[in-house]
Amino acid sequence: METQAILALLAFGVVSSFTPGPNNLMLMASGANFGVRRTMPHMMGVVIGFSLMIVILGLGLFGLFHAWPASFTVLKVVSVVYTLYLAWKIARAAPPGTGNPEGKPMTFLQAAAFQWVNPKAWTMGLSAITLYAPDARLVSILIIAGVFGFMSLASTGTWMMMGLSIRRWLSSHTRLLAYNYSMAALLVGSIALAV
Repeated sequence: METQAILALLAFGVVSSFTPGPNNLMLMASGANFGVRRTMPHMMGVVIGFSLMIVILGLGLFGLFHAWPASFTVLKVVSVVYTLYLAWKIARAAPPGTGNPEGKPMTFLQAAAFQWVNPKAWTMGLSAITLYAPDARLVSILIIAGVFGFMSLASTGTWMMMGLSIRRWLSSHTRLLAYNYSMAALLVGSIALAV
């Protein structure tokens, strides 16, 4: 991959990784509700899961989706339904220690698996492969996965810390409820833009 293409990929990675989307909004909500230590598995699941998704897409899954166009429709329906379910869970999240079973952060495996139904992740991954690895060379695919792995680490960490920074303000049940409903609404809005 040429230097100019890598710089363009970096710019694409920054813009697409740091803008609001399901991962970032859920990590902000998790940071606010559960803190850094309990949110870290969720964050690392996003970073590793998305990077792995890019590699798998680049090594052939991308072609499968083009061969069977109906799969995009199936993917959109599954993505929307699952993201609506996650928005519902965010809206119902309660502070840790309240005994509310809905008050659990996403695990590493759940976050990694979520990448496969995350509309923004699909859009980012497919766009990056189309633009920066049209030849499907392994080196190009690994560079894209590495760039997005680094950008995901930076962006998800930033969004989690933004959530953590307002955690004290959310000590009021009313403010926490309003925040969680707002995050759920933004999550639903983020999928509306992607599908």
